Amino acid sequence: MKIGLRKYFRALAVCIFLFPILTFAQSLNPPGNLEACKAGRSTCDRTKLSEAGLATVTLADHARNVSNCRNASGNCDPSKLTDRETTARAVADHQQNVSDCNNGIASCDQSKLTKPEAHDSMMAEHERNLANCKDGVGNCDRSKLTQPETAAVNEARRKLNVSDCKNGAGLCDRSKLTPLETKDASAADRQRNAQNCENGWDDCDHSKLTPLETNQTATAEHERNLIACRNGQETCDYSLLTSKEATALAVAEQNRNYNACLTEYGFCSRSQLTPEQARSVTSKSKH
Repeated sequence: MKIGLRKYFRALAVCIFLFPILTFAQSLNPPGNLEACKAGRSTCDRTKLSEAGLATVTLADHARNVSNCRNASGNCDPSKLTDRETTARAVADHQQNVSDCNNGIASCDQSKLTKPEAHDSMMAEHERNLANCKDGVGNCDRSKLTQPETAAVNEARRKLNVSDCKNGAGLCDRSKLTPLETKDASAADRQRNAQNCENGWDDCDHSKLTPLETNQTATAEHERNLIACRNGQETCDYSLLTSKEATALAVAEQNRNYNACLTEYGFCSRSQLTPEQARSVTSKSKH
């Protein structure tokens, strides 16, 4: 019995001794503070970090500084980089400048390029200028083209104009078309107009339709109106329906309304029920 009491008091003494240490350790690492410090947030309280936590945060700070320096962030402190990190940053900066120069980005600094890199950058700029001249977009400086390139650009722009005229693009210059190209462009205009009218699209000029195209457009317009009436759309014009179509729609609506009243699903207008349908609905509701 004495031995048991001795062990109990010994354990109690250990707990009493360790309690302040454990309490202090918990106060050093309150929940969320370590993550806030690692992320560099303003809510971080470094005085509450343990030695291990402070070491972790120091590593996180260094990694963030390395990232800021590599990404040309204003929060970069070059003095805190190691020699290897400084070299790696210089390599990354040089590669980024080469890429900027090759892609014609304004941040390019030609003075930092080597001779081969400057040559590649000049060739890339020439190719961009040639492509711009051919496509009719961006900045085109024809004075920088060779004679064969100028001929190729003229041919590319001619084909582009033909395509624009056939497709109804705004950049079409019909004065530059040959008689055959003008004929093809006019045919494309008529076909495009007929398609627009038949589909109910904008840019439809009914006055330019042939008799056949006029009939096809009228048929398509009538079918669209019939579908709109069947679906209860606001664009429906009942006055354009034939008597047969109007009768069929009335029967369909009568059946829909009766089914809605009978099943209590959907909009029901009892005033539109026939006497027989009204009796059937009333009889079902009583059961």
